Amino acid sequence: MPVEIIGLISTQHQSEIHHSDGDPVIDPDYVARFARAHENSDFDRVLIGYSSGSPDGTQVAAYAAAHTERLTFLVAHRPGFVFPTVAARVFATLDQFTAGRVALHTISGAADAEQRRDGDYLSKADRYARSGEFLRIIKQAWTSDEPFGFDGRFYRFADFVSAVKPYQQPRIPIYFGGSSEEAYRIGAAEADVFAFFAQPLAQTAEEFERVRAAATAAGRAEPPRFSVSFRPILGDTEELAWKRAHDILDRTNERISAGAVSKEWRRVAGATPSVGSQRQLEAAARGERHDRALWTTLAAATGAGGNSTALVGTPETVAEALLDYVDLGASTLLIRGYDPYDDAIDYGRELIPRVRAGVAERERSVAAAGTEPG
Repeated sequence: MPVEIIGLISTQHQSEIHHSDGDPVIDPDYVARFARAHENSDFDRVLIGYSSGSPDGTQVAAYAAAHTERLTFLVAHRPGFVFPTVAARVFATLDQFTAGRVALHTISGAADAEQRRDGDYLSKADRYARSGEFLRIIKQAWTSDEPFGFDGRFYRFADFVSAVKPYQQPRIPIYFGGSSEEAYRIGAAEADVFAFFAQPLAQTAEEFERVRAAATAAGRAEPPRFSVSFRPILGDTEELAWKRAHDILDRTNERISAGAVSKEWRRVAGATPSVGSQRQLEAAARGERHDRALWTTLAAATGAGGNSTALVGTPETVAEALLDYVDLGASTLLIRGYDPYDDAIDYGRELIPRVRAGVAERERSVAAAGTEPG
């Protein structure tokens, strides 16, 4: 199965090393150019993130879709703020207008403080339980032609049927993020793709196995596919790549020392790190460098408040490092840079073709051997 490569777009030029103070929160021209840069670089999909202060992701996706032709959009959504029957219609409508270029990324919410900014006071365990109900409802809303009701812990309604169904059949793909036991249980039961932050290969293999076991326990014949997220830092030589990596680290630390807040970073000041963030920090505590090219120092510097673990090296080295995760079982790779716009272009020129060639070679080898992959 070909690997899916995902990037990330935002509505302004920002990252750990680029401040957006004074810039408009929504720059339509930048969104259009940023989306087209990903399409021209052969990304399959782009993630549109979510926070309590960010622009609405479905509208960002609609605008970006109007300025691209093939690129698809993974829209992050936190269950709990929009009733699932309403969310089903919103996403189905967007899927129709984009001719099937939409997927849903379910974020249950790692930080209590961030959730409370939008009025959500549930515990983390209850947030995951609510996500389970939300996903069961939204999937039925997308596929049912007959009225149905629901009477659960978090949602209750009767006699619902939607006139708008997704363009994609039977429904819109569902991605799911999280690293806690509750996340494994819910995501393994309900999601099509389970997303992880990058960790060393051995720890990633353990997480894959835990999700597979949870899927089996949920009665699924096949587990979700797996996505892993990285921050590649490329250079023409290994030395130049590592010089750039340390330059990025220095600039990040300078911003932190100057009092930069988490406007662009998902970690909420003073909040307990999520389990996924804790695992990135634990990897950093074991060492700065792991496996072929994994570098954890930037994750440690920023508190690992999201996708913050890097792969450093030449395009050849980083492509092989990504393929190591494909060999482990990942079918989706999310890559985004510290220079977001320029890196998206560089990935399309230097990195993505190498990854796709490596996957194609593996598929040819499997076909020649007459065996099934995986």
